[in-house]
Amino acid sequence: MPSAAAFLRGAFSAIIVLGAGGASPATPPAVATAPLSAQTTELPPAEPAPGTLGGMQYRGKLAQGGWIRGTAPSGTSSVSLGGTTLPLAPDGTFFAAFDRDAPASLVLAITAASGFSLSTELAVAPRSWRIEAVNVAKRPGKLPDAEFKARREAELVRIGAARARGSAAAGWRQTMLWPSAGRVSGEFGSQRIYRGEPGAYHAGIDLAAPQGAEIRAPADGVVTLAAREAPFTLEGRLLILDHGMGLTSAFLHCSDLVVQEGDTVLQGQLIGHVGMTGRATGPHLHWALTWQGRRLDPRLFAAPSR
Repeated sequence: MPSAAAFLRGAFSAIIVLGAGGASPATPPAVATAPLSAQTTELPPAEPAPGTLGGMQYRGKLAQGGWIRGTAPSGTSSVSLGGTTLPLAPDGTFFAAFDRDAPASLVLAITAASGFSLSTELAVAPRSWRIEAVNVAKRPGKLPDAEFKARREAELVRIGAARARGSAAAGWRQTMLWPSAGRVSGEFGSQRIYRGEPGAYHAGIDLAAPQGAEIRAPADGVVTLAAREAPFTLEGRLLILDHGMGLTSAFLHCSDLVVQEGDTVLQGQLIGHVGMTGRATGPHLHWALTWQGRRLDPRLFAAPSR
């Protein structure tokens, strides 16, 4: 087996070491330290942070809710981030993303076919979220009746299966488009604190648009769920697109869907119309992005930024 130094000079000289780029000074997560008032922090820079090391290039938004793409050198057996093995495309390209509450650093590990491995700390810039403290107690939700519970359990099974199905779509390689024109009326990551008790944070972004406004695919994908005839109890008419590499989009509260499960769609293709089905008080589109269970900020994927 070659020495570590020889290995680095050889086929693995182009390994991406991401821990040195793009991060802002570390600060504690907002949920733990936010004062009891609303606050907002600016988004990371609009342009993805580029970097090179040993002839290897990468681009990404290395922040909570963000993403990164890179290409592993020839001779790579596996790449993992935070203990999660990343699929490799035939050209060696990989994709990864960072949860809303991702830690300040994650271990990036790369293993060669020989079994030799290297790892480094990948810095993930923390962000402060819009936190609103309200001087009321958190009210328990209404206990569901048996019919609702049965329906909801079945819906959650379908959602989980749709997000786990996977496809060969290449939308994960694309800069996404906004799926609908409209004012941002609900921010990703925002959260209420009820007398010190955190509520669930907003896991997507809301776009205020009129009833019937067009929804178009933000990137290439395969339809893995389309609740056309039977709207879900909370999401209403729900559409999930798989963009490949574990990246999925969900579109909630649609008035109708013009695609069905199994369809392959292209970026910009019409997929449905804005509505207020399910639990919604007015017409809007809730767009949510996930990667292998991580909740992501659509503002860090779509251009131009809104």
